[in-house]
Amino acid sequence: MNLDIKLHKEDLPDQIQFNDKVAIDCEFMGLNVERDRLCLVQISSGKNDAHIIQLNKDKYDAPNLKKLLIDKNINKIFHFARADLLFIKKYLNVDVENVNCTKIMSRIARSYSDKHGLKDLIKEFIGIDVSKQLQTSDFGGDLSEKQLQYCAKDVIYLHKIYDGLNKILARENRNDLYNKTIKFIRTRVELDFASFKEDIWSH
Repeated sequence: MNLDIKLHKEDLPDQIQFNDKVAIDCEFMGLNVERDRLCLVQISSGKNDAHIIQLNKDKYDAPNLKKLLIDKNINKIFHFARADLLFIKKYLNVDVENVNCTKIMSRIARSYSDKHGLKDLIKEFIGIDVSKQLQTSDFGGDLSEKQLQYCAKDVIYLHKIYDGLNKILARENRNDLYNKTIKFIRTRVELDFASFKEDIWSH
């Protein structure tokens, strides 16, 4: 598969326009939002393309990216949106609008499986066994070609996965449950931001 990968420094270029649905993923220096910075944001229109924005760690001034993230008319597909939205809120200082999450979709739709990672979903819906070896590599400096390929593959398949999961949700009459659940995502991020990491519903 030939991927159209473009690396952008600090922000999306002014001339890039997206339709009403994009896939988004982020790369961090680690998973502690107070310690580890947001390094990259990857965006795909679903046409084997990946726009990788390497953010400026000193100012995080990315007005074009922020405009896209808060656009209520554009559906943003994440996998494990909870983590991405938390880092975006911390470092880009915006709340992402119109969010969907394939991990939450998978947990509600694919009750026949206990495997809901992106690698598992790519294998089931795309038929490709991708490597996640570079998941823990350093995304904070100069990026290798292998890292760019890895980042691209984290977003290019999300459109088809989203469509496949939507079909299962509809077939099993679970769309309403998913829609109610995804509405809670912003509150879950707010709880994470306030350091409430545990399950607040537990006894």
